[in-house]
Amino acid sequence: MLRKSPYKIRWQYLFAAWKQIDWWLLALCVGMSLFGGIMIRSTELNQGLTDWWQHWLVGGVGLTVAMFIARWRYENLLQLHWFIYSITNISLIAVMVIGTSAKGAQRWISIAGFNLQPSEFAKVGVIITLAAILQAKTASTMPAFLKALAITAVPWALVFLQPDLGTSLVFGAITLGMLYWGNANPGWLILLASPLVSVILFNVFLPGWVVWTIAMCAIAYLTLPWQRIGAVGAVVVNLLAGELGSILWNVLKDYQKDRIILFLNPEKDPLGGGYHLIQSRIAIGAGERWGQGLNNGTQTQLNFIPEQHTDFIFSAIGEELGFVGCLAVLFVFWLICWRLLHIARTAKDNFGSLLAVGVLSMLVFQVIVNISMTIGLAPVTGIPLPLVSYGRSAMLTNFIALGIVESVANYRQRLKFY
Repeated sequence: MLRKSPYKIRWQYLFAAWKQIDWWLLALCVGMSLFGGIMIRSTELNQGLTDWWQHWLVGGVGLTVAMFIARWRYENLLQLHWFIYSITNISLIAVMVIGTSAKGAQRWISIAGFNLQPSEFAKVGVIITLAAILQAKTASTMPAFLKALAITAVPWALVFLQPDLGTSLVFGAITLGMLYWGNANPGWLILLASPLVSVILFNVFLPGWVVWTIAMCAIAYLTLPWQRIGAVGAVVVNLLAGELGSILWNVLKDYQKDRIILFLNPEKDPLGGGYHLIQSRIAIGAGERWGQGLNNGTQTQLNFIPEQHTDFIFSAIGEELGFVGCLAVLFVFWLICWRLLHIARTAKDNFGSLLAVGVLSMLVFQVIVNISMTIGLAPVTGIPLPLVSYGRSAMLTNFIALGIVESVANYRQRLKFY
C-alpha cells in the first residue's frame, strides 16, 4: 500500500482552516488590487509619488485581515452586532468633534499620522447590523421594515452631516439591497425612493412629476397595510418633495451643488467644477479601441486630471487600455458579483446570505456610480472604484467585507480538522 507524503499531509492541514472559501472570489479581488496599483503608478509616473506601492501594502494588510476573518465563524457577529453598531456611530460622531477637514468636508481621524475614514468602515457596520436584524425577523411586515430603516437612519444622518454625500448614497443602496433580499415588498422600496425621484421631476419635467405622483398613489394603495391612508400619504409626501428638495439643496455645500449640476453641462464651468469631467471624457475617448498603451496616455501622463489616482482612475484605464481594457475591468467586476451572489444563495442561514448581499449591494452601486461619473452619466459624488482607486480606508473596508463573505462561504458546512 502506498503511503502518503508527510509534506502533502502537512500542507493539507495548514490550509484546512480555509478549505471551503471561495478561491475564485479571493483571486479576483487580489488581482483587481494588483491591477489598481499598476494604474495608480501610471497616473503618478511623472510626479515621483509612491501611492501605488502604498496601495499594494494596504492591500496586503487587508488580505491578511481577510484571511483571519475567513477562518473565524461569522455567526459570532450576531452576538456583537449591537456593539459594532455602537462603535460605528461613536466613530462617526468623533469625526465631527475631533476629525480633520479637507476639501470642504470633515471625514478623517488622524491616528499616529495615519488618516482613518470612519464612514468607510461604517459601511461594514451597517451591513452586519442590518443582517442581524433582518435574520431575526424579515422585512415582510411593516414594523420590521420600519425598524430596519430607523437603525440605518442614524449612521446615514451622521455621514450626510460630515458632509459625505457619496457614502450616504452607498448606505442607501446597501439598505435597499438587503431589504429586498430580506423579503420586503418591492412596492415599499419604490415608495421609499419616490421622494428623490419627485424632487428631480418637479424641477425638470412637471408633467412627469404628476404621472409619477399618481403612480405612487396606486402603489401605496396596493401594497401598504393601510390602503387609503397610505395612498393619501404617498401623494402628500411626493407633493412636498419639491419644496423639501429646495430646503435640502440649501443644506448642501457649494462644491456638492456643482457636482450634482455640472455633470449635465460641464462646459458651463470648464476651468472649475466641470474641469474634471471634461478632461475625463477626453481621456476615455482618446483611448479608442485598444488604448494608447500603459504609461503612454497623454491626458494621464501630463496630469490633466487632478487626483486621477482616486475617484477618476477609470479615466486612466480608458485612455491607456482603451475600450477593450474597460470591458475587461467590467467583466472582472461582473465575475466578483457573480461569486458574491453564489455565496449568498448557498449560505447555510439567512444571516450569512444577508451579509453577502450587503457586500454585493455596496460593490455594485460603487462600481456603477464611479464609472458613470467618469463618463458623464452621473454627478461626481466622490465614490471610489472598489479595489482599484487609491484609498487606504476604502481598501481595508473592502478586504474586511471580503473576509466576512469568505467566512460565510467557509462555514457553509461544518468542517472537521484532524
